[in-house]
Amino acid sequence: MWRATVLTLFPEMFPGPLGISLAGKALASGVWALEARDIRDAATDKHRSVDDTPAGGGPGMVLRADVLAAAIDAANIGPDRPRLLMSPRGRPLTQQRVVELAAGPGPLIVCGRFEGIDQRVIEARQLEEISVGDYVLSGGEIAAMALIDACVRLLPGVMGKLSSGTDESFSDGLLEYPQYTRPQIFEDRPIPDILVSGDHARIEAWRQAEAEALTQSRRPDLWAAKNAQNTTAKPPKNTTKG
Repeated sequence: MWRATVLTLFPEMFPGPLGISLAGKALASGVWALEARDIRDAATDKHRSVDDTPAGGGPGMVLRADVLAAAIDAANIGPDRPRLLMSPRGRPLTQQRVVELAAGPGPLIVCGRFEGIDQRVIEARQLEEISVGDYVLSGGEIAAMALIDACVRLLPGVMGKLSSGTDESFSDGLLEYPQYTRPQIFEDRPIPDILVSGDHARIEAWRQAEAEALTQSRRPDLWAAKNAQNTTAKPPKNTTKG
């Protein structure tokens, strides 16, 4: 069973949106499991303190290394499970990394708060820092939910059709093509004729062209990476003369 273990100061936030829709149904049916653990349970003083002032001065508070390390150790996860830290300074979460995480046993996810966590526990417990975007949240819980949802939807049996997880944005390095459904005409805007033509080859070609055009205009970084990948994948020309 795929399992997500979340270390947080607010375990009551879970499962939250993960308890409804596809993820919620899969959770209820035992396709995956969720454990939200309170970091404060690892505190040793009567006030259950988990933070202190930053070394060197500065605003805010920092999660203590000893308390967080004890919380990680108490989770008692196996060495095969990745240890993640949701952090705005982490590497951007990609669909490729999501696929890798979904194929494994499930991660332990640390949700930071305040100004961050002591760097020493990141190093000592080998936490992989992951970011869900170039912005700052109040804590890592919402980011953790986004990561978990992205993984759970790829688990076998969660989505209705296998193609639902492969024919969408980022699955092949491109943004997804535009989608349409009934009614045939909406506020004088018809569905493109090609999509109701029944010519599946032309439809696929149109969708590919639209995906490429959208990616070029909205995500030139993805388009450049896609082209670089295609260039690298091409076999070298055979210059040997016969």
